[in-house]
Amino acid sequence: MRLTIKKLLFIIGDCIILNAGIYAALLLRFDAVIPKCYIEILPKIILLFTLVNISTFSLFGLYSKLWNYASIEELIQILLATATGAILTYLVELIIPLYLPLSANLIFWMITFVFIGGFRISSRFYFNVRKKLSIDQHKKNVMIVGAGEAGSLIIKEMKNNSNSKCTPVVAIDDDKSKHKTKINGVVVVGGRDKIQWAVKRFEVDEIIVTMPSAQKKEMEIILYLCKNTRCKLKILPEVFDLMKDEVNIKDIRDFNIEDLLRRDKIDLNLDEIALYLKDEVVLVTGGGGSIGSELCRQIARFKPKKLLIFDIYENSIYDLQNELLKKYNQELKMEVIIGSIRDRCRLDNVFSKYKPTVIFHAAAHKHVPLMEDNPGEAIKNNVIGTLNLAECSDKFNCKKFVLISTDKAVNPANIMGATKRISEILIKYMNEKSNTIFTAVRFGNVLGSNGSVIPLFKKQIEGGGPVTVTHPDITRYFMTIPEASSLVIQAGAMAKGGEIFILDMGDPVKILDLAKMMITQSGLTPGNDIDIIFTGLRQGEKLHEELLINNGSVNITKNNNIYIEKSQELDYEPIIREIKQIRYKPLSDMEEITKFIKKCAPEYKKSD
Repeated sequence: MRLTIKKLLFIIGDCIILNAGIYAALLLRFDAVIPKCYIEILPKIILLFTLVNISTFSLFGLYSKLWNYASIEELIQILLATATGAILTYLVELIIPLYLPLSANLIFWMITFVFIGGFRISSRFYFNVRKKLSIDQHKKNVMIVGAGEAGSLIIKEMKNNSNSKCTPVVAIDDDKSKHKTKINGVVVVGGRDKIQWAVKRFEVDEIIVTMPSAQKKEMEIILYLCKNTRCKLKILPEVFDLMKDEVNIKDIRDFNIEDLLRRDKIDLNLDEIALYLKDEVVLVTGGGGSIGSELCRQIARFKPKKLLIFDIYENSIYDLQNELLKKYNQELKMEVIIGSIRDRCRLDNVFSKYKPTVIFHAAAHKHVPLMEDNPGEAIKNNVIGTLNLAECSDKFNCKKFVLISTDKAVNPANIMGATKRISEILIKYMNEKSNTIFTAVRFGNVLGSNGSVIPLFKKQIEGGGPVTVTHPDITRYFMTIPEASSLVIQAGAMAKGGEIFILDMGDPVKILDLAKMMITQSGLTPGNDIDIIFTGLRQGEKLHEELLINNGSVNITKNNNIYIEKSQELDYEPIIREIKQIRYKPLSDMEEITKFIKKCAPEYKKSD
């Protein structure tokens, strides 16, 4: 109803402008003395000009716009509409005939363009003035770092969104050609060297970094420059995280440590991935976990015939189910299955009922110190569970089986790592005996996963410290969860059978440096505001993790983020016999467990 009234008001306003415009054009053309011949035909001229121009404006959509948000594009549209209207009017004059001097027609067009345009732009002016008069005094002053396309869109949306609690007041960009210019009305005062000055000058409360392609070193510099401002720091995620073409204010999130550890954008062969996932029944074990749930999110994008999410823990899998239902509604066929990979009967039932064709095996006990205290449970879950799943995959003729492994399987110094190494050996054995393609993907820690060091550090910092680090020299490889999951899926597409794929984890990160960065990111100073204490290496923990057994060489693949470990010669049969023999034992005797681990994982050396 309101739109109809607004449209009617614009039509009436345009009629008044057109009528006045004709008369003004004649006055200007004849020096304020209009000849009698034109006075006599003036009613006909007014009717003609009004009908032709109102019809033209309607065709150009001038009555279906929200002029509260008018910009240069709308002004160009008005220019084209009024010019077309003037030309059509002149042509109709020639046909009737109803002659007016050409100069009068030109004057008429200029008058209508100025006043028709002004009439509409005034609507935006009124809207902006009213918005400024009603500004919420609690709005935050925001600095935009990165005055590119993403920054421009974010500023525009902040200004136009009446529900936004942020007011963009200043922008920063290292491109000198942008300095002293304005981006959607916000001045670009200079490069990053102006950040601290601009925070004081414009009373900035919050800094938003809108540089989606910024790399680790660049983000470190920005964090360093922002840390003494005491402003809250937010970021527009990199394009890899967004996986979409549009930039939206809802995408902005708090700056976190992952932004300092990210690397170059990963290249994925989406066509290759789609080829082996689309229209397949895909089963993800451990589907409620950090890696498993992200695998489900990314697999869903490739429209599988059905997605089977399998987990023993119902709470996390329930949350994931709701998330995917909300996002895909009926477009994604999905089954949530509660069960344990240790239960062979349950697995047989699931495989018989749903007939999965592609398996991603992410279910495992992963916590190193806890598995040192509960080695029998680690074997039951990580080894026997994998055997159960692999045998079902072979029995029911699955196409591909992808095991999620870990860098702790390399020359393992703990029970968890040893069980994952045995799982890798088991997968290589199964690939030789089965028509199913079995493969494994090995990588290091993922940022923000359950039980990882980053959530622990966050809690310790929020609690006022101290932050606990096991050893001043300890290092770990890190990768983001979406990054790791994408490469796992890509490796699955590349698998021919029997490979152990190694993900490029970049350079190892010193945990002490990570702790210091997280304290600094929180606006605090390590050693002054938050203490760091060293607790000593935990049971089964190594100082430095490895990605290759015996530092062996790798084969390169067509993806520069994925390698294949060169195969080692192993006698699989004795190892498989040991696994099958221990399958039905209670696994309570530590001596028997140790003997089994040493036989099946030859590289295992218990840490001191």
